Amino acid sequence: MKHFNSLFLFVGVLGIMAACTGPGSGETTKNCELTGPEIQHMVIFNLPYPEGSWEARQFLEDGTRILTAIPVVQHFQVFRQVSGKNDYQYGFSMVFASQDDYDTYNNHPDHLAFVQERWTKEVTGFLEIDLKKY
Repeated sequence: MKHFNSLFLFVGVLGIMAACTGPGSGETTKNCELTGPEIQHMVIFNLPYPEGSWEARQFLEDGTRILTAIPVVQHFQVFRQVSGKNDYQYGFSMVFASQDDYDTYNNHPDHLAFVQERWTKEVTGFLEIDLKKY
């Protein structure tokens, strides 16, 4: 249940609100289809370091520098958890224009190196979330 609650909390913290509108009406409809190829990729995670420590700041800064250098990454953001209802400390969020861009990111040598050299060695728990707009 922790991960289920964490998903909704994290989505709420980021202010991601999905709504579908009828053509030209501006009214919310109940039956909507996925629109556009854009993918919001988020990961919430813990580090073994005290909050605000040099090691935590360095991980977040390195992640930002490495991952934003990948050309298909858009709207990269770093978050710190502020709710006591969630066990995760930090979050990375980014947008991809298409499934192809998301696949390119996942297979990019810089992403793979970051995961192997930093993520798997330093992250103590995480939840990955990939969403498309409705």
